[in-house]
Amino acid sequence: MTLSEYIEGLRGKRVAVVGVGVSNLPLLRLLAQKGIDVTAHDRTEPEAYAELSALGVRWVLGEDYLKSLDYDILFRTPGLHPDRLRPGLGAHTLVTSEMEVFFALCPCRTVAVTGSDGKTTTSTLIARLLEAEGYRVHLGGNIGKPLLCELPDFRPEDFAVLELSSFQLHSMVCAPDVAVVTNLAPNHLDVHPSFEDYAEAKRNIFLHQKPGARLVLNLDNAYTGAWGRESGREICWFSCAAVPDHGYCFHDGVIWRDGAPFLNRDDILLPGLHNVENYMTAFAALDGLVSREHCRAVAQSFTGVEHRIQLVRTLRGVRYYNDSIASSPSRTTAGLRSFPEKVILIAGGHDKRIPFAGLAEEIVQHVKALFLVGETAEKIRDAVLAAPGYDPETLPVTVLEDFKDTVLAASQAAREGDVVLLSPACSSFDKFKNFAQRGNCFRKIVEELE
Repeated sequence: MTLSEYIEGLRGKRVAVVGVGVSNLPLLRLLAQKGIDVTAHDRTEPEAYAELSALGVRWVLGEDYLKSLDYDILFRTPGLHPDRLRPGLGAHTLVTSEMEVFFALCPCRTVAVTGSDGKTTTSTLIARLLEAEGYRVHLGGNIGKPLLCELPDFRPEDFAVLELSSFQLHSMVCAPDVAVVTNLAPNHLDVHPSFEDYAEAKRNIFLHQKPGARLVLNLDNAYTGAWGRESGREICWFSCAAVPDHGYCFHDGVIWRDGAPFLNRDDILLPGLHNVENYMTAFAALDGLVSREHCRAVAQSFTGVEHRIQLVRTLRGVRYYNDSIASSPSRTTAGLRSFPEKVILIAGGHDKRIPFAGLAEEIVQHVKALFLVGETAEKIRDAVLAAPGYDPETLPVTVLEDFKDTVLAASQAAREGDVVLLSPACSSFDKFKNFAQRGNCFRKIVEELE
């Protein structure tokens, strides 16, 4: 079925879109332009309100926007847990999403990537590797670009590379040709009612795969390792701690494939062991599709994705790095371990109800001065003060209210040879719209330093 045929099938039905965000905005435009009877539900009036109203979109806005959802078909926003929709649904309402329909209609091969950390870098690497091999690639999903409305431009020989969040995967049916789970750790527990709910959402990326599809898993992660043993599928593994039966591993400064050397660590431009893992993940996803020569060429030239341990500036011998994407303790831990020296760390943000005890121990080992801001500032401070080996003489901790003041204070504490790292370990929603806005704010402050 084509996208045009699918839209024609909606004619005469009552259709709703809940949440007018990045993923649903192009969908709303398309439905309205095609004359579909569509109603948009949102808590607040979006910027596109006037434009969409002129196209015929009807609205339900305000605190009770989820109260009555009795439609034939309802497209949900990824950021809203499905449990919140259920009380308002009609008895026969079909709940779907832009991404679920994309998978049902996509005419080309699909590579889907999820995990608690490393999704965006891994997805981008997979796209770069495929492009280096000469394939036409469509990169989207949680990475910020919805692809459903672009399907008429897709060709069967293309590849679609999708980054998928737990919110997108929750209750979704998809069957990617290649499913990738980078790792799994507690995250987003401010939205998911439990870690089990979060983990089950992630599992949806491979539960409906067809025979012959590929599954890529992290052998070092307790959760994904267990999934591989339970799945009954042939797995292409990656590991830094063991040698898998089939897949990629890293030891002695070399990435190995099935017992043979594949790529030297020195060929990878990006810093940190976590980026070695990202490359192994990408190689496993494309095993047999991309040549070793093209893998090496990408590794030697790829400078990284914005807001991911991104060097912003070197001023008076101090290097400033933007790692705003680090919205979980495990991601910040990976960032800290990327530097041989102890860093000056800026952390804190929205409270996702994730414990900080493990991060606190990493901070004691890898941080020379800690600057905290946001909802979780005191929570992180208390965890650090209680961590084994903490010494207030060697690790001063400063809590401030304002983000700019925090960056300036960290800069004033830095000396030649130091690294100032923004790696919050929390989401940005207490002070910013998203991690990108937070990272851009940090970059602007740093660039304006005299």
